[in-house]
Amino acid sequence: MNDLTSTATAPRMSASPQRLRSLLEAGLPLTERPWRALAEQCGMSEGEVLAWVERWQREGLIKRLGLVVRHHALGIRANAMVVWDLPNAAVAEIGRRLAAEPAVTLCYRRRRCPPVWPYNLFCMIHGTRRERVLAALDEIVQRHGLQGIPRRVLFSRKAYKQCGGRYTCEERS
Repeated sequence: MNDLTSTATAPRMSASPQRLRSLLEAGLPLTERPWRALAEQCGMSEGEVLAWVERWQREGLIKRLGLVVRHHALGIRANAMVVWDLPNAAVAEIGRRLAAEPAVTLCYRRRRCPPVWPYNLFCMIHGTRRERVLAALDEIVQRHGLQGIPRRVLFSRKAYKQCGGRYTCEERS
């Protein structure tokens, strides 16, 4: 067993790697040497920080490091979630095709909640104006032959929060 396993018999992760995980959730510091800055905050060396991140990647605990774009500040004000009611046998294939579309920024499968919510595939399309988002959607529908597929377009009205995932309980300073 390794020290990242969370069973009753496994040793607990030491405070420094736990702190590192919490800091990574908050995002990389915007400095010339972000790994060194994290190391200083955790009481570790830069090499130790990189070793932990590489280990977590190997073990599948970190799949990727990404960023959250504050798209509204960039002038992207039309955000539409398009929800689709696809035949179950077609969801995986159509989902892969929609995810490959440049205009689609997020695409995922969800469970239906009948009778109120029949939709099983969601995707996000962002644009500077509603008209552009709808035009991009129309092109996608035509390109993939989705004209007869029931869908709804849900435009955002207000953003309350946007951040990456949070998995630790540690207070952030």
